[in-house]
Amino acid sequence: MPDAALTLGELAGQVRSKNAGPFWITMDVLFRSEPDYTFVTTSGVLSPQAIGRLYDVDPATVKYFELRGILAVKISFPRPVTAGSFGDRDLHGGQQFVPLAALRLPAPPGHHQDASR
Repeated sequence: MPDAALTLGELAGQVRSKNAGPFWITMDVLFRSEPDYTFVTTSGVLSPQAIGRLYDVDPATVKYFELRGILAVKISFPRPVTAGSFGDRDLHGGQQFVPLAALRLPAPPGHHQDASR
């Protein structure tokens, strides 16, 4: 069972982002094991609403897919500015995964966090 102090990036095998055309960003979260995938996908930490809060986008525009067969979650949402336009700070979308990877995971069921840490 994952440790409560883990981030999504520490638990997942890979968290990555890239352009999905000039108007969209897409992210992939790839897991190493079925228990890790199940823990995250049932925890509520990932959802269109969570992505909306994290990236300041309308949750209704977030495309969210859980792909159990390959232990992956795919997330896409509109870019805040068009790729390559004035104000675009990440032309290829390759750095957009960082806030997602830093997302703290909830405590596993039955886990009591030590308050002295």
